[in-house]
Amino acid sequence: MRNKLRFIYTVVVVVLLLMLYFIIFSFSAQDGETSGSFSLTISRMGMKLWNGLTGGDWSSYMIEQMAAYFENPIRKLAHFAEYGVMGFLIHSLWMCWRRTSRRWILYSVIWVFLSAVADEVHQYFVPGRSGNIPDVFLDTCGGVTGVFLCILLVRLFKRIYRK
Repeated sequence: MRNKLRFIYTVVVVVLLLMLYFIIFSFSAQDGETSGSFSLTISRMGMKLWNGLTGGDWSSYMIEQMAAYFENPIRKLAHFAEYGVMGFLIHSLWMCWRRTSRRWILYSVIWVFLSAVADEVHQYFVPGRSGNIPDVFLDTCGGVTGVFLCILLVRLFKRIYRK
């Protein structure tokens, strides 16, 4: 029964990882103008939401200025989050079949790092885009955060399960 659950979990995680890779590389395939426009639209929606939640009465000009200001940080946060999810999923997959050790943590981080490098190399060849080493670092940090969040949650669930 336990191996059957592991197998089902593995299939689900692999499907989620494939979907995540598809999303990441689809966004990376967008040219610079399309990508920037999409990021600005998301930032604009976020500023409108924030304005509504805080009861503000910002003008359209103020919302546009705030959206432009926060567009890059939101884009970087999205990178961090995508690769955080990747690190979490990859490490949870390793943990499903192996005991956690420094070696498996390292393997998970290397996997995320190589994925980030592949993504930036891919972007280098897309018109209006470039491959950035700082983005690889940011993505890898997101992956490391995901790995350690996975370890933390597993330890928490084990503690709760033992009681």
